[in-house]
Amino acid sequence: MSSGEIVLLGAVAGFTIFLGLPVGRVRAMPVMYRALLNAGAAGVLVFLLVETTANGFDPIHAAVSDHRWADVAVRTPIFLSAFAIGLLGLVYYEKRLMRRRVPAPAGPGAALLDDLQVSGGRVAGLSDTRRLALFIAIGIGLHNLAEGLAIGQSAASGRISLALLLVVGFGLHNSTEGFGIVAPLAAEADRPGWGFLAVLGLIGGGPTFVGTLIGQSVTNTNLEIAFLALAAGSILYVVVQLLTVAFRLEHDPRHVMWGLFAGLVLGFLTDLVLVAAGA
Repeated sequence: MSSGEIVLLGAVAGFTIFLGLPVGRVRAMPVMYRALLNAGAAGVLVFLLVETTANGFDPIHAAVSDHRWADVAVRTPIFLSAFAIGLLGLVYYEKRLMRRRVPAPAGPGAALLDDLQVSGGRVAGLSDTRRLALFIAIGIGLHNLAEGLAIGQSAASGRISLALLLVVGFGLHNSTEGFGIVAPLAAEADRPGWGFLAVLGLIGGGPTFVGTLIGQSVTNTNLEIAFLALAAGSILYVVVQLLTVAFRLEHDPRHVMWGLFAGLVLGFLTDLVLVAAGA
């Protein structure tokens, strides 16, 4: 199988995330179901948090077991620094945005501009729910970059069958992550446009394609640790935000916890495909 075909399959694995994005345009959803959706998305992300943190820490654990202290001395600061950047970076960025909050554009075409201009100062003009959806997409995108690295490196080492199984597994997994991205947007009074949803999909799913490209040409354990730790830190941030929203919407903690449990189960079941692939 050619490098181009592997990269194409990596893109397919990432862009299955678009399957769940249309849920963000659903209207008239009862408050309880909206809380459940937010909690369920948090559950999926908790599963990804555990998985990502474990995979990022595994090379450090292996180095300690083998008494390779030089590797431990290099990899541990990389992991902790990247995790801190992923977690605290989003916190400080959020604070900065709140100080720079600008009014949404007005006039003809304003809705389209609000949907598409999500970089720089325009992020400050997004609603709280859209900004949270954007941060979720960033966290998932970092996670998916590491998944793309796994696909690319498997193909580069000649393990084509494993690479194909990873594409199938990650594709199924990513199809559930789309729901997690748009959970805060469900039943929002001002429905997000297709342009904004497309941007979220590119941010969340596109890195799988980029990671596949990198993984075929670069094999670097420290780089993989850094990306995984960045993903873990950012995912932890958005999990806290999603649960905060869920508890604010639904005052009965039982409903929130059932949603959280359902998300964990969904993440576990989709991950079984990867276990079957021997990943």
